[in-house]
Amino acid sequence: MRTLLPVLCTSGLAVEARIARAAGFQAIVAAGDPQHAVTAVAAAARQATCLVSFGVAGGLAPHLAAGDVILSTEVIAEGRRWRADPQFDGQIADLAGRVGATRGAVLGASRILATEQDKRQAWRNTGALAVDLESAIVARAAVAAGIPFVVLRTIADPARRALPPAALIPLAADGTPAVGRVLQELVRRPRQIAALFALARETRRALGALSGPARALRLTFAEAP
Repeated sequence: MRTLLPVLCTSGLAVEARIARAAGFQAIVAAGDPQHAVTAVAAAARQATCLVSFGVAGGLAPHLAAGDVILSTEVIAEGRRWRADPQFDGQIADLAGRVGATRGAVLGASRILATEQDKRQAWRNTGALAVDLESAIVARAAVAAGIPFVVLRTIADPARRALPPAALIPLAADGTPAVGRVLQELVRRPRQIAALFALARETRRALGALSGPARALRLTFAEAP
């Protein structure tokens, strides 16, 4: 008999995992290491009834703003497209309407899309609403395990927000920012400080927008037959 383990927080951010756990989910943190994420998600999928890619994302659709909620059962990556079955998709569509989430495909990328040009090109090529580094891992593992998946993400950096170099520094192993390396980068290139503070404000907005939909999703799983 499988144990319900619906949320896998594989984006690497410890704060995302805390939000997921506060909503009643179990969560794992991959700390930005793709291979660790693949291994952890595949192992968890063997005990799960559903996998959820959870956290913040970069915006690709130009109409999306920081804090907007994406609830998706479709992931695009490397020329592939994964979709949930119609019955599960219908349940998620109903939930999206209740929480005011936007529906549409999410791009699972192998690298951070840091520039406006990168995001614009991805939007044109795929039509995906948002991008993150974990959703393709989750979708692939779920399909291999024969279980459904869903993506719950909020926009942290909209399509017109370029990421400063300090924001691209890998996280520490526990999913927290590598503060020392970030400070060194800011000393070398202080002109990015304003952009980094603006990104931090948008990310706080995105994280704050996760809690309500997370609780609603947890309740949806709890009520499922």
